[in-house]
Amino acid sequence: MTERNDRFLRACRREPVDVTPIWLMRQAGRYMAEYRALRARYSILEMIKTPELAAEVTLQPIHAFDLDAAIIFADILTLLEAMGLPLDFVSGEGPVLSRPVRRDDDVRALAVPEPDEKLAFTLEAIRRVRRELDGRLPLIGFSGAPFTLACYAIEGGSSREFLHTRRFMYEQSRAWHALMEKLADGITRYLCAQAEAGAQALQLFDSWVGLLGPADYREYVLPHTQNIFEGLRDLDAPLIHFGTGTAGLLPLLREAGGSVIGVDWRIDLDAAWRLVGEEVAVQGNLDPMLLACGAPEQICAQADRILAQAAGRPGHVFNLGHGILKITPPEHVAALIDHVHKKRLRGATTE
Repeated sequence: MTERNDRFLRACRREPVDVTPIWLMRQAGRYMAEYRALRARYSILEMIKTPELAAEVTLQPIHAFDLDAAIIFADILTLLEAMGLPLDFVSGEGPVLSRPVRRDDDVRALAVPEPDEKLAFTLEAIRRVRRELDGRLPLIGFSGAPFTLACYAIEGGSSREFLHTRRFMYEQSRAWHALMEKLADGITRYLCAQAEAGAQALQLFDSWVGLLGPADYREYVLPHTQNIFEGLRDLDAPLIHFGTGTAGLLPLLREAGGSVIGVDWRIDLDAAWRLVGEEVAVQGNLDPMLLACGAPEQICAQADRILAQAAGRPGHVFNLGHGILKITPPEHVAALIDHVHKKRLRGATTE
């Protein structure tokens, strides 16, 4: 099926578009009153694991804003739960995995799940959203990357310093690589299943990989992430590789894989594109704090700077450098989307 608005997919393939496509990480979430109304009735896991609710939340920002892509409402940690780590979301603490991985025995106890069995709720949500969208917009699926999932698995939740993770990586390197191999296998299966269910692009979130320096990334992460992209290469879908704090890692992220490289706000977009090379598309990179707290004219001015750095080259997808903050006024989101869409590109296509 040809999408009636396919500029996001065209930009991912570095094809000409009429205007720069825009979608926003966490575009479905707590900054929207519609989401908060559902959240008052259901827990996060209930919303994720009930396909009709997950589909409804996915579509809330599509109904509210002129976005160029939807992204399925899910959570990266449900894969860890499916592998055998009990998951809960605790008020004031965030996600909690009650049996963290700390020894090689813990790694051996993890199972690589069949997505159709253990993660069927997200796959069904994808099918429902595709039917609801009816070709209006493309749908993005996603997973956490091995390093980020390993951080949660080892820490048992969020952390500021990730001491358990770094210690495990350095002191138990054989168990570390065994864990990363299992995670990479599970992620590859999960993303393939999402594509089969109807996701038309896939994003790998490596939110914590900026903790590492280049040498550690190459030794402890890169081969496992490479294996995922190798396992996805036959899919007819753009593959987005995203991380935060990665200005010093961008060439390595490109080496690991992905047809689109996500860029955060800590580096200028044009500098990042030079580092990853013109043969891939780039996604980014407005500071989500500016979107939340800046005046509309400041937001639009920074958007103009980012668009100027992209210079109208095929292959730019406008996004934030991380997810929308819950304090973000929806009118700021609407203003940003409208402003980006008003900047018609030279040599644009109207196909």
